[in-house]
Amino acid sequence: MPDDETAAPAAATITPYQDGPLLVRGDFALVTPDGQPIDTRRGTVALCRCGRSALKPFCDGTHKAVDFRAGTNREH
Repeated sequence: MPDDETAAPAAATITPYQDGPLLVRGDFALVTPDGQPIDTRRGTVALCRCGRSALKPFCDGTHKAVDFRAGTNREH
């Protein structure tokens, strides 16, 4: 595994938010399972993790109403 100081910068970063969405920032492509592009319209998107969003794959805040619980997987 490369040393953090010598590793190339990531083109995109994905940040899991406690009890919330996955925030994706940077240069990325979002596609359907069959490879069709999904228009993101911006360089940062919030992706649903609770499965209840009316705007899937994007987060619409429903995770708060349904009391979704998920960690950030920050195990060190």
